[in-house]
Amino acid sequence: MVSVALLSNPSSTGNRALLPRIRDFCAGYPDIFHYEVEDASQIGPAFQSIAMVRPRVIAINGGDGTVQAALTELYSGDHFDGAPPPIAVLPNGKTNLIAMDLGADSDPLKALERVLEIANTDLDSHVISRQLISLSGGQDGTHGDRPVLGMFLGGAGLVEIMLYCRHKVYPLGLPNGLSHFIAAIAAIIGVLFRIGGSFLPRHADPVQVSLIRDGQHDGRFALLIVTTLEKMLLHADMGATAKTGSGGSMKFFAIDQDRGAVARGIWAAIAGNLGKTPLRGVHFEQGDMVRIEGKRSSVILDGELYQGDSKHPIVLRSTAPVPFLRIAA
Repeated sequence: MVSVALLSNPSSTGNRALLPRIRDFCAGYPDIFHYEVEDASQIGPAFQSIAMVRPRVIAINGGDGTVQAALTELYSGDHFDGAPPPIAVLPNGKTNLIAMDLGADSDPLKALERVLEIANTDLDSHVISRQLISLSGGQDGTHGDRPVLGMFLGGAGLVEIMLYCRHKVYPLGLPNGLSHFIAAIAAIIGVLFRIGGSFLPRHADPVQVSLIRDGQHDGRFALLIVTTLEKMLLHADMGATAKTGSGGSMKFFAIDQDRGAVARGIWAAIAGNLGKTPLRGVHFEQGDMVRIEGKRSSVILDGELYQGDSKHPIVLRSTAPVPFLRIAA
């Protein structure tokens, strides 16, 4: 048995500079089993090898797509005898939402040091449960017959912001935080002043969103999020929905593509009240199943794009609780 099995993707953007330091660190600790993969097709064999060394913790070191592919394979591939070990996610992607939710700071190497420390001490007190989002349907929303799994999904206008950031802003070579800020400002300008163009994110197409427990929403959304994370964008209090909603594992958050709704949402986020009080055009609900459909209903799940249409709706379900490792002290 080893303390930590580390799965790294050398091809991820963050690892191009970081991986030599990670390799040097692992070389000094024989109780770290380091396995590198070049693409998603190698993750299944990687977990077969990892299962043989019986690690106390599995750490994922890669971009958002690597994390999503690893979660999908880990909980659908049946590589372990019983439940897999708890998962730690190093902050090495563009957004790092999962890593931040688990208490990691911005330095992946420091996070790995902390994971190793926890794995060699009182592990149980740092294990927490999170449910995953299982995505099926769409034109390419499955790997074969198997749903893909993740923890943060953006739809409607948020997809357009993410794609704008990916294709227009990231190539400028700016820091991730500044890139996200520029993309958000561009989207806000487009909605508030009702203008468009290649220099701004594309306006979202109308979609129909059905929550099994809470009914149905139709329209255009400036922002649409489904997540099982406790922390999220805009400092929204997703935990507050559990107090006011009708229950369910997945948290649904949307802002209408309307100047007034966007302005109210921005002001509430600045004031730290987003999600705490009802706002017209701002939706907070929870459910166990979400259905997204429309002529063009694209979504991004943990960095990966999936397309839906009127004949191929995207269906989201929550999984059973999954053990993760909280890195924060």
